[in-house]
Amino acid sequence: MSLLDKIKKAGNEIVDAINGTPSLLREIKEKAATRKKTIVLCEGEDKRVVEAAAKITEEGIAKIVLIGNYEECKRVAPDVDLTGITLIDPLTSDKTAEYAKILYEARKAKGMTEEQANEQAKDRTMFGALMLKAGDVDGYVSGACHSTANTLRPGLQVVKTAPGIKTVSSCFIMIAPNKHEYNPDGVAVFADCAINIEPDARQLADIAISSAKTAKAIAGIEPRVAMLSFSTKGSGNDDKFTCSVPKVQEATRLAKEAAPELALDGEFQFDAAVAPEVGKLKAPDSKVAGSANVFVFPNINAGNIGYKIAQRFGGYMAVGPVCQGFAKPLNDLSRGCSVDDIVATVAVTVLQAE
Repeated sequence: MSLLDKIKKAGNEIVDAINGTPSLLREIKEKAATRKKTIVLCEGEDKRVVEAAAKITEEGIAKIVLIGNYEECKRVAPDVDLTGITLIDPLTSDKTAEYAKILYEARKAKGMTEEQANEQAKDRTMFGALMLKAGDVDGYVSGACHSTANTLRPGLQVVKTAPGIKTVSSCFIMIAPNKHEYNPDGVAVFADCAINIEPDARQLADIAISSAKTAKAIAGIEPRVAMLSFSTKGSGNDDKFTCSVPKVQEATRLAKEAAPELALDGEFQFDAAVAPEVGKLKAPDSKVAGSANVFVFPNINAGNIGYKIAQRFGGYMAVGPVCQGFAKPLNDLSRGCSVDDIVATVAVTVLQAE
């Protein structure tokens, strides 16, 4: 690294510290900018989305297709420069009929008629998903003013899941305020904290494999996956009640079978997964115990509580939820999202693209 590069890096770190922006987030954006991908934002009627589209374009993070029309975007965000942003209105686009045919082929077995497909293709979230399915964009982001169900349903209907994966799930990229002995990478992945309420063993295995892929592609870490429980290697059992321990044990077996190359083990209590001294004591033969950086929770209760404890007590920044398991990158925003949240989500979506 040249002296100039070192000075630039030091300057960026100072700016990050002042703004409270973790360096990993900056790295994600910078890496995304080198990929030259095109992302569709489905909600041109939302001021935050229009502002984010302009910011993403200005920073070169991605090429943006914004679903909406010029008059509408200018009405909600009159001061935003739309230069470089591609605007498409499904009501007037010459692509709508083509996309309707794609939708009809995908859904006719479910009883959809051509007339219904022609009408549904005009819906903005469906139009965005059809753009992704057709290969006209590399990723899809929506949800600023639509529910999670309305955002993800088009993806499930036309984009479908990745080969070998039957479960769409989510994870959070957890960025540490500073590195410490139990998280030397300074980043971890928590899953599933937002979509699957009570996943079965097969779904947990899918979540584990998808989360490992996300950890490598986005967080830039070599995944070491821990299947979490209140039990470590059979130390606890609830097979007469909720059967959560046998479920995690079966999920571990299925995940190892499906991805034998993956560093994955369980079932672990959290301390056995992260603390070397506990891992060595409770699971001495494990290559994951005591050094995990990807954590698969047994259900959404544990996952959602866990990531929020890390946020509030540990000072971690939670980037996400990041959707995973789709055949192509598709992500859901919180309806309370900020412009910066949208920008970060687009950067993450770029890194998910092949």
